[in-house]
Amino acid sequence: MNLNKIMTNLEEIVGKDFVSNRAEDLYIYSQDPGASEPRLVNFVVMPNKVEEVQKIVELANREQIPLVPMGGGLTLSGLIIPIKGGIVIDMKRMDKIIEINELSRYALIEAGVTTGQILSYLNKKYPNLQPPVPDAPPSATVAGNVLIHGSGYLSQRHGDHGAMINGLEVVLPNGDICKLGSCATSDYWFSRGPIPDFIGMFTSSFGTMGIITKLSLKLYPKPKFRDIVFGLLNDPNDLPNLLLSITAQHFAEDILLGMQDVPEWMKGYIFIMTYVTGDTQEDIDRQIKIIKKIYRKNNARFMKAPDKMHRLYMEKPIFAAGAADFRKGGGFEYVGAFMPLEKVPDGYLKAAEISRKYGIPPTIGSRLMSGTHTVVMFFTYSFNRADPKDMENARNALHETNKLALELGGIPWKVELEGQQLVLEKMDPNYKKLLKTLKDTLDPNGIMNPGNWEVK
Repeated sequence: MNLNKIMTNLEEIVGKDFVSNRAEDLYIYSQDPGASEPRLVNFVVMPNKVEEVQKIVELANREQIPLVPMGGGLTLSGLIIPIKGGIVIDMKRMDKIIEINELSRYALIEAGVTTGQILSYLNKKYPNLQPPVPDAPPSATVAGNVLIHGSGYLSQRHGDHGAMINGLEVVLPNGDICKLGSCATSDYWFSRGPIPDFIGMFTSSFGTMGIITKLSLKLYPKPKFRDIVFGLLNDPNDLPNLLLSITAQHFAEDILLGMQDVPEWMKGYIFIMTYVTGDTQEDIDRQIKIIKKIYRKNNARFMKAPDKMHRLYMEKPIFAAGAADFRKGGGFEYVGAFMPLEKVPDGYLKAAEISRKYGIPPTIGSRLMSGTHTVVMFFTYSFNRADPKDMENARNALHETNKLALELGGIPWKVELEGQQLVLEKMDPNYKKLLKTLKDTLDPNGIMNPGNWEVK
């Protein structure tokens, strides 16, 4: 592998201003905001169009150098850290909003479009439409969120955000440009079927199957009125019946839960936030009245939230990274897990035990997806970035929580390398065999984010 030749070729593809091998530029691409160990990267490159991505992939195959595609770089779990070095492909320059289809309600965008960008664009030009929004900073890319089965705003009604993809344009590991979904046969990016649906191969595959360059995302009508009904619950075992009762009403837009020991006044409670929407204030008032009644019947009580707290949780996106401030050094990491509803109480209780074991204030949250069909739980661990032992404690807590999620019948979400191996150990052997067959067939040179989903 001739690194000087690769540098020259990358400059020819994207221009000298958009490729670097300088240590000061590569530093930030060797790590992420979480607790994973940093890794050395050889180059960072910023393409501007799909043909440039295609040429980079072709170059990587010739030179046998790994590729790691990156959106906003905010996953926390090391998914864009170059495990075996190579080239990080930063997609930020591919940030065009190509089309908003008001009738079929979808947005066709490039892979570098951020959550803040699509929100701002729709609010200004299409104020009656809204996208799904993750619980992440506005700099998170739309593609990065949906391709990891992201969750957040609108998940309770419509499922995880990966389910909201209509179509993809992908540069495959051999350099072919492929369209998936209705766009494979139509000028309209409105549906995944009724042709064979291959989009699922590219969700939660962490860039090992190809590089997404365009995607179509479902949009939804924006309600005129929106509010939150806050509640407090003492016993996690009351959660399943409470959540079943709320979702049976079919009007909650989202349901968000949280439990934390800091500040002290929050200790011992699970916070419930039920979002309601309507066309009139009368709609909102009627729904709030019903939700309060459901709270009372299920051992929860209504809480009138302070104005500051109410404003925070009304924001889109919600990004309350207060857990990073619980310890000196300002770091936090979390395990996400898709869980069956009946195991959520155990998840809260046992994850809190893991936190306390490592001297970390318990901070646990969850969201409902598609009613109560799936609950995504967030087990958050704060740490001091300046203290290697503290970071090691966070990593150990993450590992134990991944094991806990699997023991409870859940599946760890956007999981780091060690967690991926735990999932693979639990995985049906023939599923694992199929995964390896697909990866080896699409990527025989093993250049696509190697190390991730590595079947041993």
